[in-house]
Amino acid sequence: MTEYTEEERRILEYLHESVEAGERYFRAKSIAGQLGLTAKQVGSRLPRLAEKSEDVDIEKWSRSKSTTWRVEPA
Repeated sequence: MTEYTEEERRILEYLHESVEAGERYFRAKSIAGQLGLTAKQVGSRLPRLAEKSEDVDIEKWSRSKSTTWRVEPA
């Protein structure tokens, strides 16, 4: 069983709900705004969550001004 911090659980829950609603592309800043976190808090956790999440597949998608993450159901 994978252990998650409270912030990681909140991020995963948000991503899971958003993916179910049809969203696929996210930026750390937009996730942070929805969860009351900073973009840095979210951005530093997404690569770790990409490795250990079994609920959703998280992939670094593109980088322009900020990184876009593509999230798909697992």
